[in-house]
Amino acid sequence: MQGKPVSPCPTTICPENHFSFFIQSGAANVVPPKICFRNELVLGVAKKNAGVGINVAVLNGKTGELLKSGHYDMWAGDVKPLIDFLKVIEKGSIVLMASFDEPATKLNEEARKLILDMGSSMIKTVGFRDNWIFVGGKGANVQSTFEKQLKNDQGKNKYDGWPELIDISGCIPKYIA
Repeated sequence: MQGKPVSPCPTTICPENHFSFFIQSGAANVVPPKICFRNELVLGVAKKNAGVGINVAVLNGKTGELLKSGHYDMWAGDVKPLIDFLKVIEKGSIVLMASFDEPATKLNEEARKLILDMGSSMIKTVGFRDNWIFVGGKGANVQSTFEKQLKNDQGKNKYDGWPELIDISGCIPKYIA
C-alpha cells in the first residue's frame, strides 16, 4: 500500500486573509535552500530552480500566485541581473529570499538598498558566506520581523567554512490595496 507523498514543506495553518510560508537557507555549498508558500514548494531542488547566491521567489500579495523566481550567483556571477529582477517587482508583491553558499561578495549598495526598501534590516550586514533568509514586500513601509541571519564565524561554524542552515516560518497578511 502506497502512502501519501511526503511534502518538502511543513504544514502551517494561518488565520483567514493570511498566507503561510517556510524558508530554509542552504547548507554550506551542498544543500540548496527551499522556499514554501501556502504549504507548497515554490523554490527548491524538486523544482530545479534553486542555486548558489541569493534565491528569490516573488508572489502576488493578494492571491498568493507565484509570479517569478530566480537565483543570483554573488560569487562568480554579476549583481546586475539581481538588480534588474528586483527593480521590476510590482508593488504589493510578497518577496521571499534565501542564501546558499555565498550571498554577499558581489552584493553592492544599489542591490542592498532595493532589498532594504522591501523591509530588510539585516541585508546591510550580510557578509561572506553568511546565511540569511527574509520575507518582505515591494512597497513595504515597515521593517520585516521575518528575517534571520547567521554570521560566518570560523570558531562557531557547523560546516567547514559555513554556518549551519537557518529557517523561519509563519503567517503573513494578504496585501490589501
